[in-house]
Amino acid sequence: MYASSRSRRPLALALGALLAVLVGCSPATDDPSWQPGGPTAAPASSSGKPSGTPGTTAPGGRAISMSATGDIIMGNAPGRLPPNGGKGFFDSVKEALAADLVMGNLEEPLTDDTGTGKCGANSTRCFQFRAPPSYAAHLRDAGFELLNQANNHGYDYGPVGYKNTQKALEKYGLKHTGAPDQITVVDVEGVKVAVAGFSSYVWSNSLTDIAEAEQVVAKAATMADLVVVQVHMGGEGSEKTRVKPGTEMFLGENRGDPMKFSRAMIDAGADLIVGHGPHVLRGFEFYQGRLIAYSLGNFAGGGNSLSNAGRLGWGGVLKVSLNPDGSWAGGEFVSTYMNGIGKPTMDPDDRGLGLARQLTKSDFPKTGAVFGADGKISPPDAG
Repeated sequence: MYASSRSRRPLALALGALLAVLVGCSPATDDPSWQPGGPTAAPASSSGKPSGTPGTTAPGGRAISMSATGDIIMGNAPGRLPPNGGKGFFDSVKEALAADLVMGNLEEPLTDDTGTGKCGANSTRCFQFRAPPSYAAHLRDAGFELLNQANNHGYDYGPVGYKNTQKALEKYGLKHTGAPDQITVVDVEGVKVAVAGFSSYVWSNSLTDIAEAEQVVAKAATMADLVVVQVHMGGEGSEKTRVKPGTEMFLGENRGDPMKFSRAMIDAGADLIVGHGPHVLRGFEFYQGRLIAYSLGNFAGGGNSLSNAGRLGWGGVLKVSLNPDGSWAGGEFVSTYMNGIGKPTMDPDDRGLGLARQLTKSDFPKTGAVFGADGKISPPDAG
């Protein structure tokens, strides 16, 4: 048995949480220096969805289920959008997504052209994406309820495009997270879940300043029963599947130290770490009884926005059930792949599961998650 996260935090961290409250992680009102965002946290709501992954209930309330995906790009306007206006884009995977709380990493703005795209006429190795604001309806129809904006494409069309994305999501009843000091609290079947997004960019909570990130998570732990960290971290590319100690760089950018960051966030009060960014799957480990998914890979790349060559095309849906005290109640990994036009599709060959299992055994031989043949996830001492 793993101890509750709330009972196993040392006194120093409890004092850190108090400091966070006293110092205040209030929503930003002034724009930081370079294309940042500063929205306030979204209001809470209840999903009312059926549980996707049942688990053992701790005294005081039943376990809730959460599902999460890696990178989502539905298309790239104006010329690389899916057929039929994107209708039915997520139909193949809708059932797999079902949970009490469904989350995804939105890797593009939902906006009309703002005239401030980040890629100039002479840019090289520069990628910018956007989909029409109406595409937020496709996310809603798929069952998504909360989208993360803390990633390297959140500001592809500047602050106006960022805020337009939030407006589009809110129009269709979707929550968002990822701006500086933003903690989004959602009521999920009577259990409060706080979600905060992190990346190495100034329009989000900081991935690279761990002390600052700890304050955000410590504050979140005072606001909710469960804390989920969405984090865009690590280098990019088909060869970036391995997790090793140390800072990762990509195109001269500091993409964080995934192991150090993730474990520090759990020590500060997080109950689940959902990683993405490398565009490939990475290993899964348990730390202090909490699951770290270092990268869920690519989920959707509409209009062939993302390469689906080999392992770049393999992803999946992470499904986790947690008791209200944060203890583990069950989990599952469901394999998906991006088809010829980048739509997320169920993978009968379970290539993502096979890769996740292999990487987990290689990188975390003692602390790695145990995957059953059916994708069920267990802590290492329960496998």
